[in-house]
Amino acid sequence: MKHIIGGNPPPQLPQVKTVLVDEDSAGQRLDNFLMRHLKGVPKTHVYRIIRSGEVRVNKGRASADSRVQAGDVVRLPPVRISERVAEKTQAMADSVARGAPAREFAILFEDEYLLAIDKPAGVAVHGGSGVSFGVIEQLRMARPQAKFLELVHRLDRETSGILLIAKKRSALTNLQDQFRERETGKTYLALVAGRWPANKKVLDKPLHKYLLPDGERRVKVVSRDDADGMPSVTLVKVRDTAATGFTLLEVTIKTGRTHQIRVHLASEGYPITGDDKYGDFDLNKTLLRPGKLPSLKRMFLHAWRLQFNHPASGERVELLAHLPSDLEAFATHAAPSPS
Repeated sequence: MKHIIGGNPPPQLPQVKTVLVDEDSAGQRLDNFLMRHLKGVPKTHVYRIIRSGEVRVNKGRASADSRVQAGDVVRLPPVRISERVAEKTQAMADSVARGAPAREFAILFEDEYLLAIDKPAGVAVHGGSGVSFGVIEQLRMARPQAKFLELVHRLDRETSGILLIAKKRSALTNLQDQFRERETGKTYLALVAGRWPANKKVLDKPLHKYLLPDGERRVKVVSRDDADGMPSVTLVKVRDTAATGFTLLEVTIKTGRTHQIRVHLASEGYPITGDDKYGDFDLNKTLLRPGKLPSLKRMFLHAWRLQFNHPASGERVELLAHLPSDLEAFATHAAPSPS
């Protein structure tokens, strides 16, 4: 019997994986979702494992053109990828792990099941797409003893406010289910220029994601008969209207589409103040310089209130994150009495 000392370890066999669909991926076709997660796997093989039923969505078979939703659990069968792609993926993961500084964030709620933080503007929720690291990587570095920390949902990089992180897989699944089944209540504070029309209370417009020539993601309103349009519903309530010509809105989303609030408000002619993608760029430039109003250097969108059922007790939880100081200062002058 031969004993081999040293040498290369045997290659690891591919394993079955499950992937939770986040809000950023909601609405994607299943085939496109898989190609993003199975880099290096030929397209023909991706379609084969879908047709054969090896790919499962929430434990059921699905077609290539079916669309995944936030909170869906996608089973990925064992697949082999090229060594070059595997090495590149591992190198990226190692780079993120090394580069993320440990950081804690303002805590709104915490127990053994979940953590709710007040995310500051300018911080991505996770690394990727040109961002080396985000909230989740920094939290994992700050809490090396934590066995499980996963994002329940997402916020845009420039949006501040309530962000949920699960500390147990059971909590993650439960909360993701609530987001998918629309059992949560998500309300934002947004400031727009002008007087918001009192009759504009429900914005029910399909949205479609697309890419600019440089690869940057954008979203637009499309017609109801557009095959690529995803149903999107936003509720708008006027909170304060000021003589300075701004309106502070409470905006509740019934669906969690990418850039939903930003695009819905802009489509009515009232883009969010400071929005650098869908906003009034001339106004944004003016507001960068302090004058009658304090300067506004970022988008005025804040995840203010979140309601959900506790994943263990079932008790209804309501969290509030007050406006950060920069938005508070601007809103106090533009539309008094936010809280």
